[in-house]
Amino acid sequence: MSTTEETPSPPPSEPPVRSDRNHWYWLLLVPIVIPLMPMLYNHTDPILWGIPRFYWLQLLFVVLSVGITLVVYRQTRRR
Repeated sequence: MSTTEETPSPPPSEPPVRSDRNHWYWLLLVPIVIPLMPMLYNHTDPILWGIPRFYWLQLLFVVLSVGITLVVYRQTRRR
């Protein structure tokens, strides 16, 4: 019969420090809040290249969201 000794487990260490507390993340609220404002869509004019305001404004918000997400990503990635 072989005897095996159990090795004691290491003491629990402190939890890692959160690294997601960065002020750049607040900028991500802009693409969420701005499209939720109905007063931006409440008009048909101006028509841009034959496209009503609602549609080209949605496309503008997509471009704005991608740009803001790119800025936040580049500012918060680890180096």
